[in-house]
Amino acid sequence: MKKALIVVDYQNDFVDGALGFEKAPLLEPVIVEKITRAREEGIEVLFTFDTHTENYLQTQEGKNLPIPHCIQGSEGWKLFGKVSQMVQPQDRCFYKPCFGSWELAEYARKQNFEQMELCGLVSNICVLSNAALLKAALPEAEILVDAKATASFDESMNEKVLDILSGIQVKVINR
Repeated sequence: MKKALIVVDYQNDFVDGALGFEKAPLLEPVIVEKITRAREEGIEVLFTFDTHTENYLQTQEGKNLPIPHCIQGSEGWKLFGKVSQMVQPQDRCFYKPCFGSWELAEYARKQNFEQMELCGLVSNICVLSNAALLKAALPEAEILVDAKATASFDESMNEKVLDILSGIQVKVINR
């Protein structure tokens, strides 16, 4: 079975930077373990990066969330902690200017993954958006989200999004 682990936006600005929140750093050991296990099992590891430019505040997102973050090349844009040390040269990285990545969905479709697991941040924004795109790209693939490997700054919203993910036939594990 062809599988992928997708680490969504586990970047400094979402963990302890401009949009960081208390629960985000607690995901680090869980995500590190998932990457380690995926490599041992020969599962492809993919990374997404929320990627903005200096004109962020003039964008649609910037007008709705006027907090500059993940400016390409900045410290806040880089992957957080030990996760940053786990990227290998063969890993595909997707730099996305918005919540979901069409490029990731197209790559997954071309690779014809049968199973994809998402982890990372933020559950109710980028994890949800990418899960929905992947489900549309590969409707017969099993898509998983580990509840212990994602979080939101709003715990109520996190619980709701796990329900929504289940509703669109994404398998939520470890809830």
